[in-house]
Amino acid sequence: MTRSLSVALIGQQAPPSVLFAPSAKANSWEDASDLSAAMGLTLDEWQETVLRAALGGRKDGKWAAHQVGLSAPRQNGKSQLIVARALAGALMFGERKIIISAHQQGTARETFNKFIDQIEANPSLESRLRGGSVKTGVINALNRETIRFANGAVVEFKARQGNTGRGFSCDLLFLDEAQTLSTRAWATINSTMSAKPNPQVWLMGTPPTPDDDGEVFTRIRKSAIEKAATSLAWCEWAASPDDDPALDDTRAKANPAWYTRINHEVVQGEFETYTPGQFALERLGIWPSTGTASRLISAEAWDDTGVDEPPRDGVKSFGVAFSADGERVAVAGAVKRDGPTHVELVGMHSGDMDGGIGSLADWLAERWRESGLIAMSGRAGSSSLYEELRARGVSPKAMRIAATPDYFASCSMTLDAVRQRTLTHLSSEGQAALDDSIAVCDRAVRSRDGAWGWVATTEDGDETPTEAISLALWAARTTKRNPNRPARGVVL
Repeated sequence: MTRSLSVALIGQQAPPSVLFAPSAKANSWEDASDLSAAMGLTLDEWQETVLRAALGGRKDGKWAAHQVGLSAPRQNGKSQLIVARALAGALMFGERKIIISAHQQGTARETFNKFIDQIEANPSLESRLRGGSVKTGVINALNRETIRFANGAVVEFKARQGNTGRGFSCDLLFLDEAQTLSTRAWATINSTMSAKPNPQVWLMGTPPTPDDDGEVFTRIRKSAIEKAATSLAWCEWAASPDDDPALDDTRAKANPAWYTRINHEVVQGEFETYTPGQFALERLGIWPSTGTASRLISAEAWDDTGVDEPPRDGVKSFGVAFSADGERVAVAGAVKRDGPTHVELVGMHSGDMDGGIGSLADWLAERWRESGLIAMSGRAGSSSLYEELRARGVSPKAMRIAATPDYFASCSMTLDAVRQRTLTHLSSEGQAALDDSIAVCDRAVRSRDGAWGWVATTEDGDETPTEAISLALWAARTTKRNPNRPARGVVL
């Protein structure tokens, strides 16, 4: 009654904007909530909503949801929810090993400290530790933080940064900051958890930024929205892109703890200093709309690397990218010099390439003697172009058909160069095809180790211009052919 009255006075907690949970025969959420309250941790209504979605059980006694996803802005109380679920696992559900992980050690340490604060504030909880006290039941060493209970249950706190996911075998696993969970770590974690009889993995975070490796979190959310998953629970709090971000009602919709934990003045400061896109993502929890283009290189980052004039000295290299079907080809150039490497889109061709390869070979053959390297990719056309160039007397040392690892390296190299501003490109109408390509290109993981390549995210989008500048950049930075020879009148 007291909680209902307080909510009525201060404002109703917002329901989730997305709620998906598998069917279940029973549910243990009330038991978990009551245990938390007995241990001095009273949960908010929204936290109980997440537990209700997560703790449904099947007829055979196993979890209906082996994966639980939660997307909500920061500072709403995800850490308290982790503590509550971990306590229930250790003291009620017989989960012997529990791991709480975050991308960085500092975040994992922060959750550990919240756990310790809860223990020290409640003698009944402290008595459940091994030896009946914090002194005997807690390891407080940096990077080895551990809580050990008298019944044999252990809670460990780990960072994922620099870790591929090995050593994460446990009964209950929390992956905080899930928007940064790499595909490589996720694949390893799944394989280590598969030997457990009834595991549950929680993925908790915010919508990924353009700088995050958010493919795993995005893919899991997509499965929930499309109702394609059979053992996944997903809870999400977010405003609508059409909502007015200046209104309290909008901010309350995205932040379920708006009336209990969130400092409204701090949020107003975020609104006044963040870009609209940053505020929508970080504070309003808004993901890119389904069906719209997604991009890995943000518009701001791309604009920041634009220049009005190309360099007039340096060593030229070229990149040629063929589409998978051979119907499109993009040619780009790069100039290696002191300072940022400059890239430009030279030209595009679409349609029947049988006649076009000869003209392209003629153009490249005129320039190869003063070039560093000509890099080509695409099974449908690169071999033919290579032979055409050889027939025109181009030295094999001056050209390279990029192997798959080379192509992957060129893609990540380009992303890093844009983010670190070690790349420039022309800001002009003549580069519209490249700008359009960058605006719709995202990463697509294509190997088990997490290596990725460019992919257009719209039906009419074209990744080949982005691939071409990536190959040109890679060629410029890896070539050893006459690297110090100045180009005469650099015109790409």
